[in-house]
Amino acid sequence: MALGNNTKFYETPNHPFQSGRIAEERELLTRYGLKNKVELWRAQSELRSYRREARKHLAKHDESNQEEILFLAKLKRCGIVNQDSQLEEVLTLDVNTILERRLQTLVYRSGLANTIKQARQFIVHGHISLNEHCVDIPSYKVKVEEESSLQYDQFSSISDDSHPIRRPPEPLSKEVSEE
Repeated sequence: MALGNNTKFYETPNHPFQSGRIAEERELLTRYGLKNKVELWRAQSELRSYRREARKHLAKHDESNQEEILFLAKLKRCGIVNQDSQLEEVLTLDVNTILERRLQTLVYRSGLANTIKQARQFIVHGHISLNEHCVDIPSYKVKVEEESSLQYDQFSSISDDSHPIRRPPEPLSKEVSEE
């Protein structure tokens, strides 16, 4: 008897040794503070599924298609597309759009952490909350309405303004003598 589900939620690249793709993946990993390429491949697979569904709806040519309206509403709630976006714009999205909605990225962009790696550490250690609930999953996709409630957890030691880690990093002093 097998325990758990053995289904992967991502697809690996068809050609594993392409230097251009590898360099692009490495750059995305450092920019968004991803732990490994699996996190990137999950985001790419999620984007692929959004595009696939958009192509399916575009092929139907139905003007009163309720499924298309619900699909766009879901993407708007998640912040993947703008409020005035059309279905055709889903086909032009790139993986950066998905990665920008991750909790880890939003913690860093909102200034709660000094670096993207520190944002991941704060989340994993339980210092960040959304809607007053502690969230410890860096890959959590933050919805638009949740974004305003992003803050330090009330029970975290970092929530105190005088905590040393909350001070911005000091600029490097120019102590190097010119010789």
